[in-house]
Amino acid sequence: MTGGGGFEAIVLAAGAGTRFGGGKLLAPYGGGVLLEGALRAAFAAPVRGVTVVTGSDPSRVGAAVMAHARQTGQYERLQIVHAADHAEGMGASLRRAAQTLPADTQGVFVFLGDMPRIPLAVLEPLAQAVRDGAPAAAATFGGKRGHPAVIGAALIPQLLTLQGDAGARAVLQGLGDRLVLIEAPDDGVLFDVDKPADLDVGAKK
Repeated sequence: MTGGGGFEAIVLAAGAGTRFGGGKLLAPYGGGVLLEGALRAAFAAPVRGVTVVTGSDPSRVGAAVMAHARQTGQYERLQIVHAADHAEGMGASLRRAAQTLPADTQGVFVFLGDMPRIPLAVLEPLAQAVRDGAPAAAATFGGKRGHPAVIGAALIPQLLTLQGDAGARAVLQGLGDRLVLIEAPDDGVLFDVDKPADLDVGAKK
């Protein structure tokens, strides 16, 4: 889906993948590389643009992102930014991306680069919840909250103040029942890749 009114997407692709042994986001997966799963979901979301944040391996990750965007005809919607302080944690990456969001952003999707199986059916309902007035919305499955989340305009300034490894969860945790939870059709909103063995698990789903 293209267009997207005032929505944007962020894909966090700055981590070193140390538990994986390095090079996680470029590991072979599903006929391509792992990161492409998150990119596919981000470009399928009802957003105007997709901002990918690089960090530990900016040249190779950036090249893979650009190649995917060109192959899928999405290059014009892509922006790549580098978080120089990525080693600080996820907060630094989100902070960097938030600095680039257009002033009229109504909401921003936050995708993690190591989550390749996000079900596309959950994307529009997440955006609609924020359009309908929710401060934020998040995907859930089987009673567990997962990704992506959509941060509404009123909360975007909080992204600019994140520190350490605090991700979107730090912004969502104080919302209580004001956070709208959207039930996903499968556990792709929970599945991430930490270790090489996880690649096989995900590919069999």
